[in-house]
Amino acid sequence: MENSIEADPETDRGKAPTSLPRERGFAGNVLILAGGTTFAQALSILVAPLVTRLYAPDAFGLAALLASITAIIGVVASLRYELSIVLPESDEDAANLMAVSIGSTFAFCGLSAAAILVAGDPLLVLLNAPELKPFLWLVPIVVLVRGILLVLSQWHTRRKRFAGMSLASVSESVTTNGVQVGLGAAGLGTAGGLIGSRVLGLLAGTTLLSAQAWRSDGQVFKRSISRERMVAQAVRYKKFPLYSTGSALLNSVSWQLPSFLLSAFFSTSIVGFYDLGTRTLRLPMDLLGGAIAKVFYQRAAKAEWEGDLALVVEGVFRRLVAIGMFPMLLLGLIGRDAFILVFGANWAEAGVYAQILSVWTFFWFISSPMSTLFNVLEKQEFGLRLNLANLATRLISLLVGGFLNDARLGLLLFGISGVVVYGYLAFSIMGEAGVPWSATGKILLSNILIALPAGALIVALQFFGVSSVIVLAVSGILLVAYMTYRVMTDSQLRTGLLALMKTRN
Repeated sequence: MENSIEADPETDRGKAPTSLPRERGFAGNVLILAGGTTFAQALSILVAPLVTRLYAPDAFGLAALLASITAIIGVVASLRYELSIVLPESDEDAANLMAVSIGSTFAFCGLSAAAILVAGDPLLVLLNAPELKPFLWLVPIVVLVRGILLVLSQWHTRRKRFAGMSLASVSESVTTNGVQVGLGAAGLGTAGGLIGSRVLGLLAGTTLLSAQAWRSDGQVFKRSISRERMVAQAVRYKKFPLYSTGSALLNSVSWQLPSFLLSAFFSTSIVGFYDLGTRTLRLPMDLLGGAIAKVFYQRAAKAEWEGDLALVVEGVFRRLVAIGMFPMLLLGLIGRDAFILVFGANWAEAGVYAQILSVWTFFWFISSPMSTLFNVLEKQEFGLRLNLANLATRLISLLVGGFLNDARLGLLLFGISGVVVYGYLAFSIMGEAGVPWSATGKILLSNILIALPAGALIVALQFFGVSSVIVLAVSGILLVAYMTYRVMTDSQLRTGLLALMKTRN
């Protein structure tokens, strides 16, 4: 179903994306996107206890390694031109940027195929993962499909088709999880089952967004796209390939380093533990952070034009802190027991990794959704410098753990370096937007004071040897109570929930 707030491409020709009618509030748009993501993540959560019992940790590790390889190539496949799609005032210019992005993605698909043919075997030796060889041919396919999905997501963000993007998330999740469970139940619980299901999920989401874009905007594409205009827009937004591509590549490499180095120094099973632990930690980001990032990018561009950027950024930061701090505190305290209960005793180590990385995840969560502000301000060089620091500190941390043969130590140092880097990013974002650092500190402190009593209660229960089942039950009750309190005391969240409910009726 198409988003009811989209504009007619014929009548809105040449207008900025902010001219679309019936604009929802920020929280409403976030919740529209989060609605589909909520279902997608809820489905993943529901099937996860089954999937972790159908597939071994080494299967998860091999799937994570392939995902890491494709992520590094895929993040630069469009030369980051997709991020510029929401910025032009006219849809014609945006359509040409979309064409530039897709053309670049096809080129990188071909380059990645050639690279696999030439360097595939040496790469597998370096990663200590010869079992991955039968799946390397999927790399160029995933690069192409994921790249097109990213481009289409930015086009739909511009057109404010958040409901369509939400539906694509649902389609991807249903396909991925359905195939995973089906293959596992049929006795095919191998790395191939995990990898194949993820590829089919990507295809499902990309196909849905492609069909909607062509149905709604095909005429815009036909009349607007030309070689001359593509070149003109590519030159106009040249900072994206010049700065954002290098920055994104460094960021992607730094994100994938744990999978590569844990595999090289230890085993694919350790990679599997890390993969499940971090994917569980990233649920808040996927659930709300990703939706906030998409809506924030469009809203920040509008706020920059209208002069109220500081107000928008401070409001988003306040909600990110309120949403992220309490869950990460609880997971940092009960992670191991929670993973044993949900995923099985074989995954206890993944729970320990989640505990180690919980504080880092919080700082990542409160800064990453708003990092697109530097694209809005066209200060991509800041991101490049930050990602250089991020890559260096992560590499050193993981190498120390590897050479000392201690995966936990490596991840602990990794987390500490992440707190420093992402904490600096959060304060830099607020400063660039014109929000005083004192206001930023006040938001953090007030939320710490709210979360401390609950944390103290959980620590006390653990100290006195209370059953882990009771501790987990108390933690769940506290989390529900806290999130209810946040919704009741935040008028925008309440308004957004009502808007979401009306769109579903």
